[in-house]
Amino acid sequence: MLDGALALVSAVECAAEGIPFAREAGIPASVGIVFGLITGSVLLVRRKWPIAVVLVSIAVTPAEMGFLMGVVGLYTLAAAELPRRIIGALAGMSLLGTAVVTFVRVRQDIARGDLTLGDWFVPFAAVTTALGLTAPPVLLGLYVGARRRLMESLRERADSLERELQLLAERAEERAEWARNEERTRIAREMHDVVAHRVSLMVVHAAALQAVARKDPEKAVRNAALVGDMGRQALTELREMLGVLRAGEDAGRRAAAVSLAAVGEAAAEAASRAAEAADAAEGPCLSELDELIGQSAAAGMVVDLSVEGEVRSYAAEIEQTAYRVVQEALTNVHKHAAGAKTHVRLAHRVSEIAMQVENEPPPEPASASAAGLPSGGNGLVGMRERVVALGGVFVSGPTEAGGFRVSAVIPAA
Repeated sequence: MLDGALALVSAVECAAEGIPFAREAGIPASVGIVFGLITGSVLLVRRKWPIAVVLVSIAVTPAEMGFLMGVVGLYTLAAAELPRRIIGALAGMSLLGTAVVTFVRVRQDIARGDLTLGDWFVPFAAVTTALGLTAPPVLLGLYVGARRRLMESLRERADSLERELQLLAERAEERAEWARNEERTRIAREMHDVVAHRVSLMVVHAAALQAVARKDPEKAVRNAALVGDMGRQALTELREMLGVLRAGEDAGRRAAAVSLAAVGEAAAEAASRAAEAADAAEGPCLSELDELIGQSAAAGMVVDLSVEGEVRSYAAEIEQTAYRVVQEALTNVHKHAAGAKTHVRLAHRVSEIAMQVENEPPPEPASASAAGLPSGGNGLVGMRERVVALGGVFVSGPTEAGGFRVSAVIPAA
């Protein structure tokens, strides 16, 4: 609509200026009017072909028509995405043409006596008129074009930043989901290790208690006391784990409530609190192996423990992993080979710690399921995940004698 209105005004102007042009050129006035209408209508395509519009305005400058077309054409040319040399060349041509035509017309007017000013006015009028009709539209067009390009650049940059932020948010969500899955897996391993071993021993002792309750009351009392102790130990370990989880949830809620500017500080505080809670609920260590084997022996299992190398301390997660491997292996013996003699070997080497739990075939084939202990098939998987996470090697499988062997090697560093 704007281009159409400008073209209409330019066509009317050129048509009006075509009448005196036709009179001076000695042609019919109707020809001058039609020529002016056609010339002024060229402004309709100023956005698509700004160079053509400027060239037409320069061509009709001697006829003293198309002033609006020249001004608007120069503005559109300067604001367009064109090389600066083309803009400068066309602006210079328009400036020179306007200056020459103005110089000639003013000189003719002074010669005819229409103007009584001196000769100094001729170059002054030519220069000022040429600059007035050329410089303002060119400068305004350059400013508008530069501002438009700047806004487009800022918009593209904002879109790019928005896409990057969206991508970062998606990656952060993926990392958070991965962390949640890893945490769920870790919690499942801990729950399995704590519950499976303690409860398995409790079931074994309960079965023994049922068998000897009437025959040997004193042994039944001892077995009942063991069941109570193991139940309390299982509850204590479960409370410690739940305390760590609750501390992590509280820290997560506090981190979600802070402002964006304090996210880093809140995350550091949450990590610190989680670390403190984890330290408070430190897991078992290798020094507790004797107690673990004593519990299995009290349940009727014949366990042989042998330690090689110089006994020393390791990192907490290494000792906890070694303890859990032995614990889960003994639990599997209770489940699947009750009554079988078991050999536990622990080797302290220079750069690693190795452990092996091997049981002989059970004395009676039916004893494997005598206690009715369920098996979810997660024990070996959990042991392998723990050992591999520390860069170790885990191997398990049946032996040639009909028993089962679990072996693990964990780097000491």
